Amino acid sequence: MDNRCCVILAAGDGKRMNSANPKVLMEVLFEPMLGWVLDSVKEAGIADKNVGVITGSSTDKVAKFLKTKGRYRSFVQTERKGTGHAVIQAQTMLADFGEKGGDVLVLNGDAPFMNAGTINAAYALHKEQDSDVTVITANVVPAGNYGRIKRDKNSALLSGIVEMKDCTPDELMITEVNSGAYWFKAERLLWALPQLSDNNKSGEFYLTDTVELLGKKASTYMADDSIIVLGANDRRQLRALNDMMTEVINNRHYIAGADIIGHNVIIGKDVKIGRDTLLMPNTIIRGGTEIGSGCVIGPNTQIDNCKIGDNVTLNCVQAFDSSIGNNVKAGPYVHIRPGTKLHDNVKIGDFVEIKNSEIGTGTALAHLTYIGDSDVGSNVNFGCGTVTANYDGLEKYRTVIGDNAFIGCNTNLIAPVEIGANATTAAGSTIGEYVPPGALAIERGQVNIKENWYKNELRLLNKDKK
Repeated sequence: MDNRCCVILAAGDGKRMNSANPKVLMEVLFEPMLGWVLDSVKEAGIADKNVGVITGSSTDKVAKFLKTKGRYRSFVQTERKGTGHAVIQAQTMLADFGEKGGDVLVLNGDAPFMNAGTINAAYALHKEQDSDVTVITANVVPAGNYGRIKRDKNSALLSGIVEMKDCTPDELMITEVNSGAYWFKAERLLWALPQLSDNNKSGEFYLTDTVELLGKKASTYMADDSIIVLGANDRRQLRALNDMMTEVINNRHYIAGADIIGHNVIIGKDVKIGRDTLLMPNTIIRGGTEIGSGCVIGPNTQIDNCKIGDNVTLNCVQAFDSSIGNNVKAGPYVHIRPGTKLHDNVKIGDFVEIKNSEIGTGTALAHLTYIGDSDVGSNVNFGCGTVTANYDGLEKYRTVIGDNAFIGCNTNLIAPVEIGANATTAAGSTIGEYVPPGALAIERGQVNIKENWYKNELRLLNKDKK
């Protein structure tokens, strides 16, 4: 049984973001910063039920987000009195782990680069050295607004952390900084918190002061990469985090064998891409999308939460919550809406929209076609301008088309309707009843020609006068 818990500080309003949302819900690559932190904690092996999130004035919004991620505990900090005061709000959870001799991890909810590897490596050192507190640090040049790590001049042991606002000129020159992440013995943290003082320039209870209180039992773990300390206080910094995270994610896919050329390719954190797949400019891939090998995705393509097979080409396609088989070719200007399943070797041309439909193997939809709420067989051919009229203003109905059917240009299929296997609809037909297998369905009004129709001549004459 894991005897670890985690407190995540997420009460900040983020006023400099100029947003109706709290800072921790501002997004980095489509995921709130708090989401990145929660995922790292989960990956580190700490159970959701042992994670407490400290919320502030936007408690409802944070709580709503937490429900999408797991079963987390939350505690409200009604007044902003500093990081130490924030952690005190979770004392009921800390007490449970203090009684069991457990450890508590404290993280900032707006530090999306903190990762499971760093968390667990710091914990291993924390246990090895039997420390009361282990501070995760990083070497940052210039050190900016981060708290400085102070060490004893003779022993180099950790003696305290000084917030930037309280630094002397000499302390400002220190480049080893506090990441805002700590491992504590829960019992010792509970002992230290009531002793914190707000006698500082900010008038707040600093969690950093626990390091000095815990004395010789304090240690540090320096992270391999200083990126773990980064957060965002305004939109410019948030943009910088997005740019940096884009590079991190792209590097992950380079290593996996994918290629990215050009600019403006944005990939979400949970996306998986097979080797030898090429991503073209102006492409956005997000959600739980999985893409096979040998694909060409883009340019000008957006994919959200789709499963895509091997050797697929998507050129100027928007696809959402759908499944796409092997060797599918689609585009340009194709919209694949939620609930769609494209089997292998489907071909889709320009200006085609498919919604909540299953398209069989080898079927071709050349161009200017709408297929909604339909079950289409294999090797069906759709002529230009075909529409399935699936909605009567009150209810949605399905269209069923059998294998090897041929749907002529400008056919309207009025659902519910079924076209049998090997059947054909004549161009320009509106079909609202069952067509048997192998049949030809023709529905055209009688041509009525009015000779000596001068209206068009009058239109041209008036145009010339203008």
